[in-house]
Amino acid sequence: MFRRLLETAPVWFPLPVRLTLGLIFIAHGAQKVFGVWGGPGLAKFAAAGAPMGLRPAWLWMGAAALAELIGGVMVLAGLLTRVGAFLLASVMLVAMVGVHWSGGFFLPKGIEYTVALLGMALALMISGGGQVSADASLQNPSFARRR
Repeated sequence: MFRRLLETAPVWFPLPVRLTLGLIFIAHGAQKVFGVWGGPGLAKFAAAGAPMGLRPAWLWMGAAALAELIGGVMVLAGLLTRVGAFLLASVMLVAMVGVHWSGGFFLPKGIEYTVALLGMALALMISGGGQVSADASLQNPSFARRR
């Protein structure tokens, strides 16, 4: 099972997707967890009401904030890329349906941005980390030694 999570093809296309998605979610997660860049911080974010009536709200909101931060780090590093991408996809599905759906498709209130991020996360769940990922190095240790 663990090997299947690490499995990745030696292709380059996941790299720009990983870097972009990872940076976006690290920034958003850091806002929610640490309160940087004008973010609320974990206590304030977790105290907010959860979408779709999820209870207890503090647990789901805290899990979403941590999933964004940890998932973003995992995707950026390419470490257990599929797991990190799954965390991000889960957050985006809830945000899309529970928060942005009523705003229509287009920004600023619609689902357009969440659809794009969800698509990127799904692509990484399918492809894995690709070249220059921790997954590739763990999958084939001799590859890491040759570099």
